[in-house]
Amino acid sequence: MKLLSFATAFLVAGAAGAQELPKTQLQIVGGLSNLTAYQQFEQPFWTNTIPEKSGGQITATVKGFNEMGLKGPELMRLMSQGVVPFGTATLSYFASDNPINEAIDLPGLAPDVVTARKVTDVFKPVYEKFYGEGSKVKLLGISTYPAQVVFCNADIKGLADLKGKKVRTSGRTQAEFVEAFGGTSVTMAFGEVVPALQNKVVDCAITGSLSGYSAKWYEVSTHLLALPINWNQQIHAVNQSVWDKLDPKVQAFLQENINTMVDDIWKAAGTQTQEGYDCNTGAAACTQAVKGKMTLVVPTEEDKALLNTTLKDKILPTWAARCSADCVKSFNDTIGASFGLTVSK
Repeated sequence: MKLLSFATAFLVAGAAGAQELPKTQLQIVGGLSNLTAYQQFEQPFWTNTIPEKSGGQITATVKGFNEMGLKGPELMRLMSQGVVPFGTATLSYFASDNPINEAIDLPGLAPDVVTARKVTDVFKPVYEKFYGEGSKVKLLGISTYPAQVVFCNADIKGLADLKGKKVRTSGRTQAEFVEAFGGTSVTMAFGEVVPALQNKVVDCAITGSLSGYSAKWYEVSTHLLALPINWNQQIHAVNQSVWDKLDPKVQAFLQENINTMVDDIWKAAGTQTQEGYDCNTGAAACTQAVKGKMTLVVPTEEDKALLNTTLKDKILPTWAARCSADCVKSFNDTIGASFGLTVSK
């Protein structure tokens, strides 16, 4: 009887808490709608989790930026202007605006998902200040895609085999990574990669291990190097004026739940990275209906050491040369201090 009374009181308290939230309707421009981060986390979060947890008081519409006819790089400007109230975008899209956007995802910086999360967390306060002051955008969280890895329609045994290869990259630091190994970087939209690999316009391409599987790259590639190059973190943000107009109780409710969503995406990133390896190569562990037949190239200790050396000798100095003195100091004070790295102008 007491247990029933306690359960009833708990439910009533929860309902009362939800009713205290004012009716609020939100508009969200999410990440790429064809990828698992959006399909499994972001979309259900806004359309199911938020309405359910708020007792129907907070509702939202969400569409991937690609469904809105946007390309991605313009999202920060649109959020800054308030045209897009809430938005999700990949940090590398803003690399040309300011090199500080590359700081947490330099190739070789995070060889595993645990390290990637630590790098992201220690640098997050720098981004909060940078976006808040420069763009009037409030950062709500930073999540990630699965590891960015190399797919090749060519026989490769390790990083050294990128020499002489034409490799599709999605950002400047990936391009510098490829060129550091003697390859040629080719900038190309994600949707153009399959025919390019098929027709040998490029020999290799870099993307998330599971993203590549979802896009059926296993049909046009033969080898997959299971070595995380970088992660392609995403920011979840809101126009500051839009945020300031929300009731403080709504702000607290949203921030708490967004923190949980971001944690869930990070937890899934490691699992999905392995799922990408398994399903592209047809491993028994793959639970998907269709299995690829790619060759999994397991990185040697030599490959891992080579990537780390390339980070220190080439990637970091090149990045620091184009970043401001404040940007370099911020890196040294946070990521550098945590991982024993020092960069200089």
